[in-house]
Amino acid sequence: MKFRIAGAAAVGVVLIGILAWPLAAPAEPFGAVRFGNLSVAGGAILLALAFAAGLIGYFVSWPYGREIGILAAPSGLAIWAIRTGNMASQIQMHPAVDQREALVAGLKWEPLFWLAVAGAGFVGVLCGQRIRSSPLPSQSKKGPKPQPALYLRWAVALVVSVLIAQLALGRLAQDTRMSNGSIGSVMGQPAIGQIVFGVFVAFGIAAFIVKTFLDAGYVWPVLGTALLTPFAVSFYAGGDVLAHLAQHWPAAFFSNTALAVLPIQIVALGIFGAVAGYWTAIRYDYWHKHEI
Repeated sequence: MKFRIAGAAAVGVVLIGILAWPLAAPAEPFGAVRFGNLSVAGGAILLALAFAAGLIGYFVSWPYGREIGILAAPSGLAIWAIRTGNMASQIQMHPAVDQREALVAGLKWEPLFWLAVAGAGFVGVLCGQRIRSSPLPSQSKKGPKPQPALYLRWAVALVVSVLIAQLALGRLAQDTRMSNGSIGSVMGQPAIGQIVFGVFVAFGIAAFIVKTFLDAGYVWPVLGTALLTPFAVSFYAGGDVLAHLAQHWPAAFFSNTALAVLPIQIVALGIFGAVAGYWTAIRYDYWHKHEI
């Protein structure tokens, strides 16, 4: 199983993390990997490579391609998430208040694109599954229609995932925290190791909880990776917060930890955490039922 996981991850690392790096490599030495770095053609190529990574990853990790192949595309993005510059360097290049506001506004919905890249990999996995199984029309059966209560549980799972990840990330990935009378407190730019650990564990905890208590899959924490940045921007970067930070604090300080983590880092590392937390919850449930 470990070799299968490593094989699927290697596919994404090679196709996206290494070969596609020039598509999104920042022009500045300490620049960040952002959606704005990609051209239209570059974005289309990246989506195609993510699809190919998922498709190849499915066959590399056979017979568990459906469960493992989905990690291929996020593995490539994770390499970018580690190689990228940090958010503090972006603030240093955009120090004025209006520049900060434009920067944050541009980052707000950027996670949707990175999630779409991961989604393209998932589509590749589904195509691989279709090629491998090729069920006859008579074999395909439609499941029961979801009930309103199930829709409500899915919505709760999504909201809970974002809130838990937000709270956990603030505890696990923060650097120096200092009190501030106007906005409560500020925290410094976390190191890349803190970001990797914090995002992975935060979404792992979220997936574990929603699986254990709501019996919801990892898809909801995965979707939550695209909503955490908009949530943080809406609640912690509005009003006069950015102006206050620009006037009184260095560029390496933020009003919330989630604002110090780039969208690609949240999405790529958060997907790994969500999948790991989901399977940990399944193993815990099995152990709880058979060992106690």
